[in-house]
Amino acid sequence: MASAGAAVDNPFFARIWPYIAAHEVEAIKALRRENLAGLSGRVLEVGAGIGTNFPHYPESVDEVVAVEPEQRLTVQARAAADVVPVRVVVHGDTVEAFSGGEPFDAVVCSLVLCSVADPGDVLQRLHSLLRPGGELRYLEHVASRGMRGRLQRFADATVWPRLFGNCHTHRDTEREIVAAGFEVQTARREETLPAWAPLPVSELALGRARRP
Repeated sequence: MASAGAAVDNPFFARIWPYIAAHEVEAIKALRRENLAGLSGRVLEVGAGIGTNFPHYPESVDEVVAVEPEQRLTVQARAAADVVPVRVVVHGDTVEAFSGGEPFDAVVCSLVLCSVADPGDVLQRLHSLLRPGGELRYLEHVASRGMRGRLQRFADATVWPRLFGNCHTHRDTEREIVAAGFEVQTARREETLPAWAPLPVSELALGRARRP
């Protein structure tokens, strides 16, 4: 859930996120692996956090270029990059400021579009960094319906974004993906906590979208 804004300084989030990421439930770990399965070529990962995804990249990936603008997390992401078989280069930039060079074959977003200041702008930037036919792989917190949706709106309007790195749980992320020019190829929703759990981040969207 690392943010991609102009200046990222989240000392509380940077303190708690490594613990949260290290204790993810198996359901989320499995979704991370599925999100990265079959990737190849040159990949851009946005909001890498502490590098939780890095061990799950397949050997078919030539290089992962990861951006993580929270400098406390950047240090940990670089340490994680040093101990995985796939080549990973970590940049301490926002995605808006990042200069990508050659177009990427794929972009990976994992629990990050909920926390950027303007997901529409970020997605348009990602669209521009992909080659035609390139993939966006996403695993994201998304808006729920009913009682959980009401809880999400309350959480987003109160303390949740301040505590958790600007995370907004009630976003229509898939609509924003389509609006940025992507064609969604596959998508589904997964509940990672029991229906009665009083947390707004239970429902995740897992999908693959393509730049035409």
